[in-house]
Amino acid sequence: MDLTDKVAIVTGGASGIGRALVERFHAAGARALVVADLDGDGATAVAAGVGGTGVRCDVGNEPEVRSLIDDTVAAHGSIDLVVSNAGYVTIGGLEAADEDLRRMFDVHVMAHVYAARHAIPHMVDAGGGYLVNTASAAGLLTQIGSMHYSVTKHAAVALAEFISVTYGHLGIGVSVLCPQAVATNILENSPTRDQMPGDGAGNAASVDGVLTSEELAEMVIAGLADERFHILPHPDVAEYLRRKTDDVDRWLGGMRRFQQRLFPDGQNPADWLVG
Repeated sequence: MDLTDKVAIVTGGASGIGRALVERFHAAGARALVVADLDGDGATAVAAGVGGTGVRCDVGNEPEVRSLIDDTVAAHGSIDLVVSNAGYVTIGGLEAADEDLRRMFDVHVMAHVYAARHAIPHMVDAGGGYLVNTASAAGLLTQIGSMHYSVTKHAAVALAEFISVTYGHLGIGVSVLCPQAVATNILENSPTRDQMPGDGAGNAASVDGVLTSEELAEMVIAGLADERFHILPHPDVAEYLRRKTDDVDRWLGGMRRFQQRLFPDGQNPADWLVG
């Protein structure tokens, strides 16, 4: 997909990956950019820097997502690309409150459902369009220390697969963005920031390096140009995924050993449940 003269929405666009994507899409020649975020002031500030529109939007609220998309089409005549990017991380396992999982599912999964549900009809009428759903390497592998993040990011990848299979013949393209560690404020914004045990869970995704948001945005541009389903900014993820699919039992054993290295004092996620 070529961004030249395209109309794009980026959610979670007030900071981090979302902001970098907005700025890179502008540099690539996008005609109109709509920046959406729960932080409406932040979205407006980012949009002002690219001549776009900033909108406050709770992506877990379907009427707000529907309005975001319909208003964009009304203002610009079409919608070519929706980047469903909002997200956050928590720490915890089976002991965590059910409501925490439901809220994360809304943001990491239902937000993608709502975006696709309301954008695809407009895209089909216009002859096609593209979705980029931000997942994580955790959606292909797992996230040590965070059951909720692992489960919801896996669901996000599965949803994108379903969309590709089901709507591809109608001209709908989809990619899932699956990075490991990126230098953003995602940890600082976590509702369980004070529960993170030292460097353990936070270090799990950074073993293969930490990208800047700008570096990641360049890789998204390349992935869109090739219309790749998996956009893997950290190339090692492809090898880890191959090992997992080749021998899942061996891979799980390796992940257990990796967890023990991350939590050498024995304070691993299971200990939070059994006390």
